[in-house]
Amino acid sequence: MALDAATAGFRASYRVAEIGPRYSGWLHFAFTSSVCLGVVAFCGARLEAVAPLEWLTVPAVFLYANLVEYIGHRGPMHHPLRGMRLLYARHAKQHHRFFTHQSMAFEGSRDFKAVLFPPVMILFFIGGFGAPMWVLLYLLASANVAWLAVATAVAYYLNYEWLHFAYHCEPSSRIGRLPGLAVLRRLHLHHHDPRLMARHNFNITYPVGDWLFGSLYHPGT
Repeated sequence: MALDAATAGFRASYRVAEIGPRYSGWLHFAFTSSVCLGVVAFCGARLEAVAPLEWLTVPAVFLYANLVEYIGHRGPMHHPLRGMRLLYARHAKQHHRFFTHQSMAFEGSRDFKAVLFPPVMILFFIGGFGAPMWVLLYLLASANVAWLAVATAVAYYLNYEWLHFAYHCEPSSRIGRLPGLAVLRRLHLHHHDPRLMARHNFNITYPVGDWLFGSLYHPGT
């Protein structure tokens, strides 16, 4: 589908103002993926004789991360809260104007910057969130719980990035045709509808939070 004039104009101005000449979308994607996979592998290699109760760390952290994703998206990403206006501007004012429910797909790899978090974000996430969480759980629970929690949190972050990236690929592409992706992509497409984006489908990954808080919009179900 051809872009409307407003979307085409915004994309052109965004590429000039926000995407530097040396930016590589595939390098950005590879950096995020390799760092996250490396951290998950590092954590997994340090597990020793994990007890059955310790494995419950994985679903617990998964649910926690899903709710953080939901609250963060519904809150500061769509409301200009004090101290978080940059997050609001990048998401509501840029991402939602670059990709509308009628024009969801990348036009080239340089457009990846409008979807993927900045590379520094994963470093901040691991250092500012993952490390303190590891120390706390190591002291309060066990080393296995600490390693499992960090591995699950980082894996969830990567899962978020991969799924969001896939939603903005052409549906007819090899990535766009992955099994099960179409259902999740439709949920995200509805969120990009200006009539719905402030009220529905705030989970980027799996709609657990949307289901719990009654904000799931999925016509026909």
